Amino acid sequence: MKSYRSPEIKLLPEECIDRFLEGRLRLIQSKGGYRFSIDAILLSKFVTIRPGDVVIDLGTGCGIIPLLLLLTTPVSHVFGLEIQEGLASQAVRNALLNGMSNKMGIVLGDIRFPPMAGGSAEVVICNPPYRRIRSGRLNPDPRKAIARHEILTSIDDILRAARHLMRKKGRFALVYPSVRLTDILVRLRRFNLEPKRIQLNYPSLGSGAKLALVEASLGGNPGLEILPPLIGQGDFSIAGQP
Repeated sequence: MKSYRSPEIKLLPEECIDRFLEGRLRLIQSKGGYRFSIDAILLSKFVTIRPGDVVIDLGTGCGIIPLLLLLTTPVSHVFGLEIQEGLASQAVRNALLNGMSNKMGIVLGDIRFPPMAGGSAEVVICNPPYRRIRSGRLNPDPRKAIARHEILTSIDDILRAARHLMRKKGRFALVYPSVRLTDILVRLRRFNLEPKRIQLNYPSLGSGAKLALVEASLGGNPGLEILPPLIGQGDFSIAGQP
């Protein structure tokens, strides 16, 4: 396990700092490489967080989900696991930039072999790659390709890691294409993760659903709550402020 520590906040030539949430959140991102999407914001608002919860974010990228949870929920501590060293470095610097490094830890590691202790979190969260390895054109930028396609990890790898890392009755939340909703519900039960809450995201009132936000409980009893539909970007916008 490799944890990042950095006494300074430096920007690489291809990086910039964007501001969100009326300036409350500053974020180092790549100018032309991988950048977070609205999916991560919707997931951070959807997941159930209770006071004192410890959260692990699988594939944290630049650390957007841990930062949003620390800004908007009573979470105790958030750990982000990231396999790409460049993104892990951004996440560490973003924690420092926003004064969150005392509650946010970033670990460089592989979801398939998570270097955290089993049963160490009440909540595991993930904005996973949506596409199978042989579906659609691979982006020539390897950072974007890894984020969008199951190149380094599969959905089964993610569910297996989530089950391992969660405490009994812990919660797992993810966002997934609505067209693959049946697939994810079936797979969740294979890993003893019982679907408990679902919310569908629609680009507009006249369109079909695009995304499914799903929360499951480890060893939970059957019983599924379907939340009201989420239209567009909800209350959020990802337009960065200079």
